[in-house]
Amino acid sequence: MDSWQKDLLDIVETVAGEVDRFFLGMSEMIDTFVEFTEEIGEQMQNSIATDLEMYLQELIDPIPERYWELEDSMLDIDPAFPYYLEATSEKNPACMGCQHYHGHVYGGNLLVCGMHPSGYEGDSCPDWQAGSFEC
Repeated sequence: MDSWQKDLLDIVETVAGEVDRFFLGMSEMIDTFVEFTEEIGEQMQNSIATDLEMYLQELIDPIPERYWELEDSMLDIDPAFPYYLEATSEKNPACMGCQHYHGHVYGGNLLVCGMHPSGYEGDSCPDWQAGSFEC
């Protein structure tokens, strides 16, 4: 074989070896890149899951506290706000079951009925009529 043919064969073998090494290197680099992106994906997923869990915890935790605060504020009802007060055996017993009983508190003052705004003092009201009428 001539020298130039041997040199050409050496060049072709060298190029083939370099191309083979190039593709092996690229394959290794792609494998490394894929592993790296998988790790980043897992870290991001864990980070997002942790952040979401913390966000939900911050959102849900105050709910009982807000409920108790609301309940406490309901106990501090403004006395100017009207509300109903039932006649009982201790308070206005002559009015129990009377259809004229109004029983709303306005500005801290109980309006018992139109005939007896402060309530009847005796045991039996002369204006009492059966019926359970509530406003």
